[in-house]
Amino acid sequence: MTPPRTIRFGEFIALMALMMATVAYSVDAMLPLLDPIGEALSPEATERAQLVMTVFLLGLGMGTFVAGPLSDSFGRKRVILSGFALYMAAAVVAAMAPDMTTLLAARFVQGLGAAAPRVVSQALVRDLHSGRMMARVISFSMTVFTLVPAVAPLIGAGLGALYGWRAIFWSFVVFGAIASLWMSTRLGETLPPEKRRKLNLGALGRAFAEVVGHPRVRLYLLAQTLVYSTMFIWLSEVALIFAGYFGREDSFPRWFALVAILSAPSSFLNGRLVLRLGMRRLAVMAITAQCATALVAVLVFATTEPGSMFWIFMLFMMTQFFAIGFMIGNLNALALEPMGHIAGMASSVMGGVSTVAAAFVAIPMSYAHDGTPLPLAIAVLFMALLNAGVMRFAQRYD
Repeated sequence: MTPPRTIRFGEFIALMALMMATVAYSVDAMLPLLDPIGEALSPEATERAQLVMTVFLLGLGMGTFVAGPLSDSFGRKRVILSGFALYMAAAVVAAMAPDMTTLLAARFVQGLGAAAPRVVSQALVRDLHSGRMMARVISFSMTVFTLVPAVAPLIGAGLGALYGWRAIFWSFVVFGAIASLWMSTRLGETLPPEKRRKLNLGALGRAFAEVVGHPRVRLYLLAQTLVYSTMFIWLSEVALIFAGYFGREDSFPRWFALVAILSAPSSFLNGRLVLRLGMRRLAVMAITAQCATALVAVLVFATTEPGSMFWIFMLFMMTQFFAIGFMIGNLNALALEPMGHIAGMASSVMGGVSTVAAAFVAIPMSYAHDGTPLPLAIAVLFMALLNAGVMRFAQRYD
């Protein structure tokens, strides 16, 4: 099946990538601006600025549970455009926030809105494709998506330097407007009225039970949660390590961009290889590589002098993100494959559970930060070993 209207396959991939990039841009662009925000709105406790990230992810996780079911009832396009409208309205409030409490409330609502493009875009892809072709579309979209973490911190730092930290929230308004206009004019509805499910609590309860009651879906949901946990641990630790341990706070956005660019081809390669090798095989290979590189990193960071660690840390970070590029699309496709008839609900459950659970896993691990890369490497190794066990157990259901 091809996307409705006249949109071509390449443009469809680019549009899906933009939808998926909403969260990445909304999070990564904030990394260089947390200190200025804390100094401006909470000078007595600047560490409260970290909550700007946390409450957004909390709103995202909660919104994820409802965005998919709403799209199953009212259509994909309407829900995505409504989500962007909420996202942009909250960004306006955040841009004019007079205090930290207002800013945090706006960021929570912004996370709720961002859940719609993040989740429903995956259900939209499932409407049009299945199996390995679905994994291929997601992988190609992820190739474009992975460029966003490369440029987002640079954009955040640049806007902050030129116009102050409030400018980043106005950029979120522009981002949402571009995505909304593009989708509304170029892509038709992918879920026709006759295939929609009536919205009621009983139907939602039965659909939720079907998703969580499926053993294959449960296991791949756990695997995806472990991948997200690894990503959240990296996001919470990497800036602190660059600033406190390596003394490279000012150059952090550029190094982060370099890693994102070098690891971006993994999703493209996955899209090229998945039709021949299969989703599960590629995911297992990536998890195995993640375990091996994390083990080497733990041994090196525990025994090497600090002065020679920077390039080792850079290589470790790049290989980890390269491996993750082979996991997300494949694990998501493996879990969604049996759920085509309730793709919206399945996407919501997977996205909501994995996001919230990963945040709860990452928070206590971040407290183990001692200023060195060693705790990060240990945490990543622990997550990868758990994931290897989950994938081995899930094999019996394939």
